[in-house]
Amino acid sequence: MTSPPHTVLDVIRLNYDGLTPAERKLADSLLEHYPVSGLGSITTVAENAGVSTPTVARMVQKLGYKGYPEFQQHLHQDLEATISSPIAKHDRWAAGAPTAHILNRFADAITANLRDTLSSLDVATFDGAAALLRDEKRSLYFVGGRITGALAEYFFTHMQVIRPKTTLISTNRSSWPQYLLNMSPGDVLVIFDIRRYEQELATLAEASAASGVDIILFTDVWASPVARHARHVFKISIEAPSAWDSSVVTLFTVEALIEAVQSAAWEKTRERMNSLEKLFERSRLFRRPTPAEGS
Repeated sequence: MTSPPHTVLDVIRLNYDGLTPAERKLADSLLEHYPVSGLGSITTVAENAGVSTPTVARMVQKLGYKGYPEFQQHLHQDLEATISSPIAKHDRWAAGAPTAHILNRFADAITANLRDTLSSLDVATFDGAAALLRDEKRSLYFVGGRITGALAEYFFTHMQVIRPKTTLISTNRSSWPQYLLNMSPGDVLVIFDIRRYEQELATLAEASAASGVDIILFTDVWASPVARHARHVFKISIEAPSAWDSSVVTLFTVEALIEAVQSAAWEKTRERMNSLEKLFERSRLFRRPTPAEGS
């Protein structure tokens, strides 16, 4: 069962095939710089898209809105959601916070996030991403933003055990051109980018896609600008009763992908794990119990 679309972006994409050629032209214009592209007057939006004002009015009603003002109201809500600072998010949650303990409030929010994400996640997207990740002819690259960089490193660490040709892109943005230099058509770039999207990640995605690199994007329901360059997009619910967005469901999705990749080639994965364990023993990385502790 599919949940209702979260954003105007979802509504446009869901109804795109049923639009007339003129309405598709308008939709393309709106999607190109969403949501800012739809915040002008109805006349300005029509002129920017090269369509008539009645075309704008007809399309927004076809999308399910009563009129252009309601359509813009939803766009403003989407814009506010994407640019909210941690302080603004905290104040919004605190204003309507229930009396339940924070553990219960968090559990309710995360459970809802997981349910919403799973109900809207296309299985073909998941399977397609897993197929790219396990294809050893392709090199894998991982990158994230200021916060999501930790998720990129977590994903990379596991994939590095499962298969060769994996690279974690440095947080030093000035070194990114060197990584691009090594990328070949058909390679895979995994990007994490949630709201307050980072411009450098969009630039990296655009340059990578232009070089024939396939992009897998982990983002939120409002969708990072990277989405227009991505082959597979995971739009994940991240709201939480906090100043910070939640990474729980994103991590859940990552771990499910890790399992899908390693189980599809378990014999090779087991060989690599055995070799790695021997290296760990040689380097004495992990503490081993003494005979007294084991008795």
